[in-house]
Amino acid sequence: MSHAPVPAPPLPVVWRPRRARFVAYGMAVVVLVGAVVLASILPPQFKAPDRIGIVAFGVALAAGLHLFGRIRVAADERGLTVVNALRTHRYEWAEVLGVSLYEGDPWPKLDLADGDTLGAMGIQGNEPERARRAIGELRALIHARGEAPE
Repeated sequence: MSHAPVPAPPLPVVWRPRRARFVAYGMAVVVLVGAVVLASILPPQFKAPDRIGIVAFGVALAAGLHLFGRIRVAADERGLTVVNALRTHRYEWAEVLGVSLYEGDPWPKLDLADGDTLGAMGIQGNEPERARRAIGELRALIHARGEAPE
């Protein structure tokens, strides 16, 4: 099945998943509210340190969920920034050779000039229409900006 080429979008552009952000931040709110409610309704034998510990644990869980809510792929005039759950990577356009997303993959892989590949979690394979559009736009940008001038 072939698709018409997607034009390169105007820069800067950011691709973020919708579902992952909704789930991550939605769960973070539930965890924080639950921790505060639980800390406030504990029986009297639980003292302030116990209550603070429960709220702190909720904050730690929410911070962990934030790591998944912040994922994105951002393109600007200078290159590409890939923010995954634990690390942020910055590449100049000439360092990115291509992008591929195969059926069943959770996110696309960037092919890099040094021979490595990098997963770009900010484009989610479980959102097929959004992923197809984002991959097309990213390919167009790589083609337009990543190739050396003749």
